[in-house]
Amino acid sequence: MNSIWKKTSSLPSFPSLDGDIDTDVLIIGGGICGVLCAYMLEQNNIDYVLLEGGSICQKTTANTTAKITSQHGLIYDKLISEFSSEFARGYYDANEDAISEFASMCQNIDCDFEFCDSYVFSLKDEEKISNEAAALEKLSIPFERFNSLDLPFKTYGAIKFENQAQFNPLKFISAISKDLNIYENSHVTEMKETTAITQNGRVNAKRVIVATHFPFINKHGFYFLKMYQHRSYAIALENAPNVNGMYVSNSDYGLSLRNYGDLLIMGGEGHRPGTKTNAWDGIEKIAKKCFPDSKVVAKWATQDCMTLDKVPYIGKYSSKTRNLFVATGFNKWGMSSSMVAAKLLCDIITGKENKYASIFSPSRRILRPQLAINTFEALKGWISFSKKRCPHLGCTLKWNKHEHTWDCPCHGSRFKENGTVLDGPANENKK
Repeated sequence: MNSIWKKTSSLPSFPSLDGDIDTDVLIIGGGICGVLCAYMLEQNNIDYVLLEGGSICQKTTANTTAKITSQHGLIYDKLISEFSSEFARGYYDANEDAISEFASMCQNIDCDFEFCDSYVFSLKDEEKISNEAAALEKLSIPFERFNSLDLPFKTYGAIKFENQAQFNPLKFISAISKDLNIYENSHVTEMKETTAITQNGRVNAKRVIVATHFPFINKHGFYFLKMYQHRSYAIALENAPNVNGMYVSNSDYGLSLRNYGDLLIMGGEGHRPGTKTNAWDGIEKIAKKCFPDSKVVAKWATQDCMTLDKVPYIGKYSSKTRNLFVATGFNKWGMSSSMVAAKLLCDIITGKENKYASIFSPSRRILRPQLAINTFEALKGWISFSKKRCPHLGCTLKWNKHEHTWDCPCHGSRFKENGTVLDGPANENKK
């Protein structure tokens, strides 16, 4: 099953690492975040190497809905409550800067970039919409509120942001990556300080950026407690209407809509890996009811890292790692968050001040309700009886009948039926 981006794009290929090399900065992970980091270091004439275990941008980046926005659900009321108005406004500004950076880069790239309006709507009640509207007014963020939307299902209010954007991420990556210093099929099996070990060579670096979606180094940062993963599904429909914007519900189900050319992309059915799901059946049922003349022409799935407070972790891997950095936990908003991360980490590497660094610091407070939930899920996974165990931290694996994979409900690692690892943080195949 290939996403519409894979069906409409092709990416350059790169050699595998063969032998030992030295570099100033090593980037581990070739998703859009890692590639953007490499691109920005290249622009700043910094010596770097990017290692990707497979081929670049074939996982989360290839399976995104590709919305570039600062409207990350109904987040601003939460940010004011958990942090401050200054923090919330800084988060908004960082993501607006990311949209502007994409717009600037895409001026000379054929990647179907276009500005459009973004909407978050409620499927149940208007209270959260009202709370978000009050927060946006407090922050002086421009928005428009609607009591209902012209969609083929009932909504209970919505918030609109203007001048957001969408594009084809793989066309974008194809253009910016072709001259970068990338090694594909170069899986990092072990880290010794800032030296990465692969099957065919080592990279000795002064500084390391871990951009592997879910960080795989467990001895620093406690990311196995600070994050969990959320899986969701998408379909592309022909003979469906133009909805004139980007839409997402505020529920965990995450019903999502956007157009790409003559196609309508629908997403949803969000769930924690290893738990019950209807997968594509659930979305197709909604599509059949709302757009009876439509036809599914592509389907795919993706997985996102969720943080304790819905804010990404970007910066030092931990307070004790001087030369080890991380970008992770994009909470389903990986396009704008990847640009925020690349700009912030490039500033750190080049010694520039970044006014958003404290907002995204991975060392911020972790005592939040989600930490207890993550701990409980991990303990439940460890004590459950099963011979099928995840090599990451030993949790019980659950069979995903829709995708024919073994999934870890603790931290989201996934494996083929034969044990080959598909998604981390597991860094080796299941025995």
